[in-house]
Amino acid sequence: MGLDDKFDAKTTEAGGKIKKATGEATGNDRLEAEGRADETKGGAQGAAEKLKDAAGNAKDSVKDAFK
Repeated sequence: MGLDDKFDAKTTEAGGKIKKATGEATGNDRLEAEGRADETKGGAQGAAEKLKDAAGNAKDSVKDAFK
């Protein structure tokens, strides 16, 4: 729903990809794991935002159907 929330999710996911790649390149398992976690967190946040949008659209459709 919120553009800021969607941006935050994408930023978290992108940052996770960078951390993961850096961890892989340097052999730093902890950094790689943090990157994977951030990537997953960002993806989950993005999915939640899509779900909120879908719920809002469904609500609007129901309202429109009963006008």
